[in-house]
Amino acid sequence: MAHSSFDSTDELTDEQLLARLRDGDHEWFGTLVRRYERELYGYLRRYLGDAELAADVFQNTFVAVFTKIQQYELGRPARPWLYAIATNQAIDSLRKQKRRSERTSDPLPTGGDDASGARPLFELLASREPDPAELAVSDELSKQVRGAVNQLSDLHKQVVVLSYFQGFKYQDIAEVLGVPLGTVKSRLNSAMAKLTEIWMKSAATGGLPE
Repeated sequence: MAHSSFDSTDELTDEQLLARLRDGDHEWFGTLVRRYERELYGYLRRYLGDAELAADVFQNTFVAVFTKIQQYELGRPARPWLYAIATNQAIDSLRKQKRRSERTSDPLPTGGDDASGARPLFELLASREPDPAELAVSDELSKQVRGAVNQLSDLHKQVVVLSYFQGFKYQDIAEVLGVPLGTVKSRLNSAMAKLTEIWMKSAATGGLPE
């Protein structure tokens, strides 16, 4: 389908870019990749906890976007659709990695219950500035938060990263993960309870791994 040469990439919405790709205008593919490069890579880096793996999954994500573009429903919000593909690629990558070798993690310290002086995890996660990833805290504290998140199961980590780091609303998370809204809320509540447990234990025993 032909389009005007006067169209500006800055004026096109993400949905319009996907529509044009669906029409076979593949020259817009690079524009879509550049528009989401930093955001999606950042999401994958936080979710996977591995920069090299995140880079590989990012590349696989846009290969999948290219091959699945005919499945995109015109007018459907683009961001959740792209995140759903990225999340599925990340899950596949983790499964392959686990099949190659069973990953081991350091046991969680189990010190005393006195966590006086620890800043509440809820406050840290809720205190994000315009860039949520920075959490408006020191580098060391930010590493501790990431360390706590990295100890969650994959299902719990997904909802925490999407909600607190990427700023998704519950309904969008449900679309990304392909689960009911109630499941998202339940997983997030469970994840925050687990994070609080990890955080309090770490405060009593001297910190978290990155």
